[in-house]
Amino acid sequence: MLFLIIMLVVSYLIGSIPTSYILGMRLCGVDLRKSGSGNPGATNAFRVLGWKIGVAVLLIDILKGFLPTLLVLKWRGGGGVMASADMALLAGIAAIAGHMFTVFMRFKGGKGVATGVGVFLALAPKALLPTLAVCLLIIAVSRYVSLGSLIGSALLPVLIGVFYPERTLLIFITAAIGLMLIIRHRSNIGRLLRGKEHKLFS
Repeated sequence: MLFLIIMLVVSYLIGSIPTSYILGMRLCGVDLRKSGSGNPGATNAFRVLGWKIGVAVLLIDILKGFLPTLLVLKWRGGGGVMASADMALLAGIAAIAGHMFTVFMRFKGGKGVATGVGVFLALAPKALLPTLAVCLLIIAVSRYVSLGSLIGSALLPVLIGVFYPERTLLIFITAAIGLMLIIRHRSNIGRLLRGKEHKLFS
């Protein structure tokens, strides 16, 4: 139980690191919460701070989900009260929650997509990689990151069901996380329907 509590707290704190805010302020003197879309995430970093910082934010945010999930997966590999995959999933959820509701910014964070990519890269790479391919294709054609993220959120639990049909808990949790991400994108959905959504690059 103590290990579980420590694992969740550490994963949450790792996920809570406000990458875009730190890099934006340190390197450019820009507070992303007051620039562009106002969202402290990788997409807004690309638009406001440029592709170099945007890529750095994206990779670090992915690592925030990948590292705690993978470490727990390896640490608990082979036994204990709870299966290693289930504990790693909990660590991943904590990291995503940290990114969305960071304790360092009054519980207002990003939308959790990049951190979620890191989590499922560790847990379900066979399902994640084709999902990413579809998302990137949609983004390349439409230039709407939000559209790619929304479709990916819906597609990933389906592909996890295809590639990992025996992992019922993972399928259920992935669907719940996907629904949460869609809810977090509700303002984007409204702008997409009105034809006023921000494009990655004009």
